[in-house]
Amino acid sequence: MRVEIDPNIKEGEVIIRAPEFTKNITEIQELIKRQNATQKVMTFYSGSTEFYLEVGDILFFETEDRQVRAHTENQLYTTHQRLYELEENLPIEFIRISKSCIVNVNKILAFTKSLSNCLVQFQNSHKQVYASRRYYKSLQEHLKKLR
Repeated sequence: MRVEIDPNIKEGEVIIRAPEFTKNITEIQELIKRQNATQKVMTFYSGSTEFYLEVGDILFFETEDRQVRAHTENQLYTTHQRLYELEENLPIEFIRISKSCIVNVNKILAFTKSLSNCLVQFQNSHKQVYASRRYYKSLQEHLKKLR
């Protein structure tokens, strides 16, 4: 790896040189893209009021009554984006844990596995969600990578 610092350029650039395009290059691209979204501020709604919150403050997103809701420690907001759009654009610390839920793994306090699902509990909050069996293994792997 080589890093060059040039105070004359306005915006950073990442160049990967390789003899062929590989899966590792795709993973590096995804990591960089999603890492850049970490400090992202999104627009959320509660009633007729718009709120501008950092994505890192969100515990989880879930679909309920055909609306996507964003949960913080003490509040509930809605967003106009669909879960699949959020999944593509959120930072790497967000992962889908069920058909209707995406969680911020940095906010997970504990999870309790049972036969059919897994209960996920969050730091500094009474809120909890369930991870389906289908997504449980990827949740565990994701937690190991990030911690």
